[in-house]
Amino acid sequence: MQNTFRNTFDKYDWDTLEHDIYGFSEADVKSVLAKDKITLDDFKVLISPAATPFLEQMAQRSHELTKKRFGNTIQMYIPMYLSNECQNICTYCGFSMTNKIPRKTLSDAEILKEVAHIKSLGYDHILLVTGEANRTVGVSYLKHAIALIRKHFSNISIEVQPLDQEEYETLIAEGLYAVLVYQETYHEATYKIHHPKGKKSNFNYRLDTPDRLGKAGIHKIGLGALFGLEDWRVDSFYTALHLKYLQKTYWKTKYSISFPRLRPHQGEVQPKVEMTDIDLVQLICAYRLLDEDVELSMSTRESEIFRNNIIKLGITSISAESKTNPGGYAVEPQSLEQFEISDERSTDAIKDMIQSQGYEVVWKDWDRSYVNSFYK
Repeated sequence: MQNTFRNTFDKYDWDTLEHDIYGFSEADVKSVLAKDKITLDDFKVLISPAATPFLEQMAQRSHELTKKRFGNTIQMYIPMYLSNECQNICTYCGFSMTNKIPRKTLSDAEILKEVAHIKSLGYDHILLVTGEANRTVGVSYLKHAIALIRKHFSNISIEVQPLDQEEYETLIAEGLYAVLVYQETYHEATYKIHHPKGKKSNFNYRLDTPDRLGKAGIHKIGLGALFGLEDWRVDSFYTALHLKYLQKTYWKTKYSISFPRLRPHQGEVQPKVEMTDIDLVQLICAYRLLDEDVELSMSTRESEIFRNNIIKLGITSISAESKTNPGGYAVEPQSLEQFEISDERSTDAIKDMIQSQGYEVVWKDWDRSYVNSFYK
């Protein structure tokens, strides 16, 4: 049997982890915070309800670790949605196959029109997003899209359907820099409830996607869970477990963590478990205490006030002026969004907010910038 994260995943039990996390005491938290090095077992303590009274202490330590590793910098990126066509049924997504919405996939001319607008805003790091429709926006479409725009950006990332290793290798050769792939939830039974049909219903194939990426030699992998489908504390532990496994197995690859919470969309599902703003701050700080090198990313799903206040607590990258519909910047601004964003401020407004807190805005990942000479 091929060794993948599934082998590590099977060593843990959801109910046991949940019992452990909710059973810690304030004494346990004090003991963990007295340590210089935080382990996965310590991480469980830091995301427990018992750690909430220690949030200020965690935040100060998170700030110090982030500043030591990343300095006074915040990277800015922007998503560009190429298509809302999708062959999956996902109960929480506006692009779900069951939703009767107009479907659109951008043409070459439309892609370049969107690119021109995004470049005018100053971005040099772009995230390409599609629904999961292999026939329409499969590898050939993605390969062509990357080739079309690679001269315009230093870094191209994608958030699309999981692919095979050979397919990732094809896109990496074309100039792909990073892939974001969220497990949504690590609770297998709940996962199947929310993904009843389509290729995404295969829990194991999605779970093993970062392994295929690591073997393909991708520069960076983005992980995360969709908070609201299950208990965020247990899902976050599994995400941390996944991160540590990947770092040990594919040690040349960089990693990032994102924190999406369920947002209003064209669908019916409501969050099973609420994640408050305080909960999210606690989680961000816990991840930073666990790993001072991992990039922590914050999207426009969150409110202006929250994003203003989270800058100094561990976040290293932030999006702005996001449109979650294909062609949303210049081609077709009124098409249906995947979900509603909360922070609608302009790129300039976000840049000013970041700089007002004493941080420098970074538009691309300098570690990768030298590679561009091979693709121009």
